[in-house]
Amino acid sequence: MTQEKIVAIADSVTVGELAETLNLPVTTLVGELFKNGIAATINQRLDFDTATIVVEELGLDVTLEKKAAEAHVRKVHELTDHAVSRPPIVAVMGHVDHGKTSLLDAILDKKTVEGEAGGITQHISAYQAERKGRMITLLDTPGHEAFAALRQHGAVLTDVVVIVVAADDGVKPQTVEAIRFARSANAKIVVAINKMDKEAANPELVKAQLASEHGLNPEAWGGDTVMVEVSAKTGQNIDTLLDMVLLVADMEDLKADVDTPAEGLVIEAHMETGRGAVVGLLIEHGQLKPSQYLVAGKAYGRVRTLQDFRGKALKQAGPSTPVNITGFKELPQFGDSFVLAKNEKEARQLATDARIEQEKLAATTNVTGADILKMMSQQHEAEEFNVVIKADVQGSLTSVMDSLKLIETNGEVNLRIIGTGVGNISERDIHLATGKHTVVYGFNVDLPPSVKRLAAREKIEVRLFKVIYELLDDAKNYMESLLAPEVVETEVGELEVKGVFRTLRDEVIAGGKVLSGKITADVLARVKRKDEVLAEVEVTSVQRQQQEAKEVFEGEMCGLSLKTTKKLTLEEGDTLELFTRELVKKTL
Repeated sequence: MTQEKIVAIADSVTVGELAETLNLPVTTLVGELFKNGIAATINQRLDFDTATIVVEELGLDVTLEKKAAEAHVRKVHELTDHAVSRPPIVAVMGHVDHGKTSLLDAILDKKTVEGEAGGITQHISAYQAERKGRMITLLDTPGHEAFAALRQHGAVLTDVVVIVVAADDGVKPQTVEAIRFARSANAKIVVAINKMDKEAANPELVKAQLASEHGLNPEAWGGDTVMVEVSAKTGQNIDTLLDMVLLVADMEDLKADVDTPAEGLVIEAHMETGRGAVVGLLIEHGQLKPSQYLVAGKAYGRVRTLQDFRGKALKQAGPSTPVNITGFKELPQFGDSFVLAKNEKEARQLATDARIEQEKLAATTNVTGADILKMMSQQHEAEEFNVVIKADVQGSLTSVMDSLKLIETNGEVNLRIIGTGVGNISERDIHLATGKHTVVYGFNVDLPPSVKRLAAREKIEVRLFKVIYELLDDAKNYMESLLAPEVVETEVGELEVKGVFRTLRDEVIAGGKVLSGKITADVLARVKRKDEVLAEVEVTSVQRQQQEAKEVFEGEMCGLSLKTTKKLTLEEGDTLELFTRELVKKTL
């Protein structure tokens, strides 16, 4: 017996790399993938599961193992000896309707809830508040589950996470998700038990839930988690909450370098008429000033205007400061790191290098184990639902795309995103949306009259939404409409034939005894002789003692009329299995 060879490969490899590792002709691997319904090229990238499946299908005496993965993380800035204290970055997270944005309003004395659709934050907003002469940077992260990706970025940016839990509602799934994100980002957790003004408020129950189920033990109970009972409505303990946030942050000794080129993250990006690309940045180190050149991913530009979160012009901005700038040539991606460049030539070169790298990755379309298993098992052609997505800011666009991809379809409907962008719906979007089963979705954007007329003329569906879960529900409903209905059979009863009274070309009249269930008119029946199915007929009428009957039950005798499409020779001792058949609409 030959001992299996162990071969170590990375988490993902190209078809060419795998062939070389296994000492096989590339054509052998390409052919195996093709047999399973995937037309792969030499440069196509396969994940580890797919590579394992291909090796098994080829019958090779090889066992694949994963190489130790290299961590792909952002370069960590090494602090110098001249680093100074910086404001803490605080993410406010919590379940929808638990009042986190209202809490920020109380802190900042501004009304953001009224500007949000349905009172739900639709993208990250960054603010700064002052307490006892010290600044605190606040990130308001979306509360709806569809924005999981945004909240995860929010946690990564964060030193302290304030988790808002309603005193009258308790711990919810998004509360648990926020705790998980905070822990994954190694951020300190402070719990704000909100809505203490409500009659049903029960803060002790909330504390008990957090302690017993999630390991967050209140300081008052001898634990190490700061919990503050607040009311965004009345202002109760808002100052105490800020004091606790500063205290927790002080224990972390937060520092940043100032005398260094500015760097940080993109937290928002959208287009504005007359201003062009408006980009929200969070500075981590250094000082950002107007006229400096920035590069974020494949986008670059010169800082034309520099403003704080209230729109006030700034001459410079330092660590932990959220700012809005204009001057980018195109929109950077949400979550991109930004760095300074010496001049436009260097900025353009860095952005070009990043673009080439992205295009290389795009050229090697990934094939996953799920893809190949799906192709191997798929017995029919799946319907396709094509969407074009336009959103107000880059972060929202990312979240809508990610959330749509998470809709489970069991392989019966494929959702394809054929176009995306930030800004109002344009004629180009309408031209993209040709073909059947295509919808243009707009999220917090407008549909100009001329584009609306074009869409009507071309019979293209355009649907506008301001709340993301309504958009997701609409997409799910559309995909459900594409599912083929399911045929469902329900057993009704069984009858043994005791006599045959009349046999015609399309009708048989017989009598028998109900063995189980019941017999009714307008049901279907399989005629069985021993184990052989002879025909499928329809029961048109049922009689008990020569009288029409609605139902005849187990143990009773009855007569019945059977409608058949071909001449049926029924005999004593045959059985009828009675059932109903209906088309049931499938759901996702």
